[in-house]
Amino acid sequence: MSTTISEAPAPTPVGTIGDSATFNNLASTLTHESAWLKNKRQECWDQFQELPLPGRKDERWRFSTRLSMDFNEYRLAGTPDPDAVEACIDQSELVKNPLAKLVFVDNHLVATSPIADELKEKGVIFESLTDGIQNHPSLIENYLFGEEAHLGSEKFIALHNALTHAGAVIYVPKGVELKDPLFIYHWTTQEQTAVFPHTLVIAEANSTVNVIDVFNTSDLQLPAFCSASGNIYAGAGAHVTRKVIQNWSYETASFQSDATIAARDSQVKTIAINLGGKRARFENQLRITEPGAHVTMHSLTVSQGEQEFDQRTFQSHEAPDAVSDLLYKNALLDESRTIFSGIINVKKDAQRTDAYQTNRNLLLNPKADANSLPGLEIQANDVKCSHGATTGQLESEELFYMMQRGIPKRVAQQLMVFGFFEEILEKFDTDEVRDNIRNLVQSKFHQ
Repeated sequence: MSTTISEAPAPTPVGTIGDSATFNNLASTLTHESAWLKNKRQECWDQFQELPLPGRKDERWRFSTRLSMDFNEYRLAGTPDPDAVEACIDQSELVKNPLAKLVFVDNHLVATSPIADELKEKGVIFESLTDGIQNHPSLIENYLFGEEAHLGSEKFIALHNALTHAGAVIYVPKGVELKDPLFIYHWTTQEQTAVFPHTLVIAEANSTVNVIDVFNTSDLQLPAFCSASGNIYAGAGAHVTRKVIQNWSYETASFQSDATIAARDSQVKTIAINLGGKRARFENQLRITEPGAHVTMHSLTVSQGEQEFDQRTFQSHEAPDAVSDLLYKNALLDESRTIFSGIINVKKDAQRTDAYQTNRNLLLNPKADANSLPGLEIQANDVKCSHGATTGQLESEELFYMMQRGIPKRVAQQLMVFGFFEEILEKFDTDEVRDNIRNLVQSKFHQ
């Protein structure tokens, strides 16, 4: 598949993300956007300015380290260095031959491998967010920024909605099946850069699509800020799979807010791999709006050093006879921390709901700290719902056995952790993707 490389990415107004002048300058360059979208961005910017930073008294931030940050420390980046761009493109190959891909560096689209013409003729859209807004305004307006946030990061989501322009739009018409994955890569290469990745997936009735987002950095010590968002709209009978591989630098402040809306008899699978970030918060909302939907939500997290991963989820069942199944697994090294807080919410009319929520934590150091707050809010009387959380350590006898045979402790821990994670890793479609994920996880034991 051919790849088109942008030799001169379009410039973005440079400025700190907390400054109204930055927003106004960016808005003035987005001349292709409709009045509706311009007004929506202004509304979100005003909301960002008005909302306070979350505090410890907010139950939705319980157990999180006190949040203090200066948005004026981060800026929209200028045109990235050509050598850095070339290196990022070369490394954007989780698989060698994807169905199609987009590569962004510091908010700039730098390379594309477009979908085949035969898919375009069927009505499939795989474009940058900028192109999607320009080429399909009525479609975008029906879905973009359409979900209300419930999990605590409203200020960061408002900032994202005001400033995002680097992202992807995926639209799959009724009955069209895309079996191979579409890839979207986002990179940071400049200090104090702020990026706002956005992925919008619209799958019409009885369609199939598989999307993989990869967040990466050119330097593990590069300070940066990310506020990302992903939205899935799964039509009746649609099959949607979305995976997010978050591998930002260890000096990145990362906020990611995802939302899924599942219609009648749809099947949706989401998998999040969380590895990077100094402080990373991941919010995942689900709304099942019609009967028969089946949604699985899986996550794998490896934390080390003083990393903190904060995971918040909301499974809302609004219709009867539907299934949701959540499994989040965390392995904690050194003095790292994880927080999991999840709610299963079953509305009064959602009879015969089948919902599960499980958080499992594996402590690899007695100084690591895992907090779990699973919960249920059930208004229906004919349901099958359960939640649970476990926290444990590696079996000391097994670890001792391996070390006695010359295996270094960190390597022995790594081998045992892969066993812990296997039921999530096996859900990746191909050996090529699975092996690359294993390599990323393995690298955390050697850093």
